[in-house]
Amino acid sequence: MRRYRKYLEELGCKCARTKGGHEHWTRADLNRPITLQSHIDPVPEFIVRQHLRYLGMEREQFEKHFGR
Repeated sequence: MRRYRKYLEELGCKCARTKGGHEHWTRADLNRPITLQSHIDPVPEFIVRQHLRYLGMEREQFEKHFGR
């Protein structure tokens, strides 16, 4: 989870708020916030895919960063 948070920060996202077990990350060009469930580690793949869609990124870019 820590690496994923750092990755979001590197992409220019900021944690706007935390409510319960959820973190809401924003960036100026995003239409909606990226929501993380902070109690689930590692972040499930379907959540990562959804976030990549919001960020307009390809899966290959993500995998290259994390060395998969």
